[in-house]
This record gives sequence, C-alpha cells and structure tokens, in this order.
Amino acid sequence: MISSFEEKSVWVQLVSLTLVLGGYFVVSGSMLAKGVMVLVPYVPVFAVAAVALVLVMAFGYIVAALTGKREKRDERDRQISWRAESNSSWVLASGVFFALCALVVQLQAVWVAHLLLCFWFASELLKLILQAVYYRRGV
Repeated sequence: MISSFEEKSVWVQLVSLTLVLGGYFVVSGSMLAKGVMVLVPYVPVFAVAAVALVLVMAFGYIVAALTGKREKRDERDRQISWRAESNSSWVLASGVFFALCALVVQLQAVWVAHLLLCFWFASELLKLILQAVYYRRGV
C-alpha cells in the first residue's frame, strides 16, 4: 500500500512519463522510419507531449492529494530523492557523451536531439523506479 504523498507523486510521475513520453517516442520513431530528418516537424509533436504530460501529472497529483493527506517532506523523502538521483545520473551523463560522439561523426541533428531526449527519459525513469524501490524497501 502506498502511504505518503511523496511516494504517490513518484508513481504519478513514473506512470505519466512512461505513457506520454513513451507515446512521443512511438510517434517520433514512426516519423524517423518514414525519413523525416529535420527537427522542425518534431516540435509540434513534442509540444503536444509536453502539454499532455502536464495535464496527466496534474490529474495524478489531484487524485493523490484527494486520496490522502499531504505531509511535509521529511528527511527520509530527501534521502530517497538524493540517493535515486545520485544512482541514475550516470545514464544522463552517458547520453551526453554519446551525443557528443554522434556530433563528432556528424550524425544529423534529429538523431542527436532524440539521443539526448532518450537518455534523459531513461535517466528519469531509472530515478523514479529507484525512488519507488527505496520507498518500498526503505533507505
């Protein structure tokens, strides 16, 4: 059973990011497969995903707030957040490294942008998964 508002918010973020950015990658992957190799056509797709992410998360936070009382963030919440961030930041750093390598070999900007976005997404997912595990297992 999920107990604190902080833990519920982790689940809201995890589900929201998975659904919305997962959907973005499905659509953008389809566009890449069709040969769309400039970034401009991806901007409206990403804008819709960003707005959808805000709406889905807002709905999730409202539900989380209505299903329990909001407590102040305590030391355990801060420790869980810090540890998860610390243990997932290497994914984002790897993505930056691979994006720089992609620039060196002169990959098109659309690939570099999606490489960065993919690694950012993976880093956030890992962070949220680790937070959920730390809440269940304890820190």
